[in-house]
Amino acid sequence: MRFQDLLAYKKSFPKEETYSLTDQIRRSSRSVPATIAEAYRKRIYPKHFYSKLTDSDGENSETQVWLEFSVSCKYISEAIYQEFISESLEIGKLVNYMILNPEKFGVKKE
Repeated sequence: MRFQDLLAYKKSFPKEETYSLTDQIRRSSRSVPATIAEAYRKRIYPKHFYSKLTDSDGENSETQVWLEFSVSCKYISEAIYQEFISESLEIGKLVNYMILNPEKFGVKKE
């Protein structure tokens, strides 16, 4: 199940958004690599590694939400939306690969 399928998510989707989406997208998308960097530097502590990577995954999902708002409000085209969502989905797969394969990134088993 995707978070977009949740009833609570659908009901909270605003009908109009007139400003600040660019800033929200910028902040959440920049947080993705920043928290990946933190995770990598904390890889000697497996729980911190997982925590930071799940934070990164969450920021990536937040970016997807802001992109959905942007296309819904017609601030970006469907083509741009599809391009960015495709990239975001790929990033999500890579982050989840790191979560599922921590030993490949220098994390020692506890």
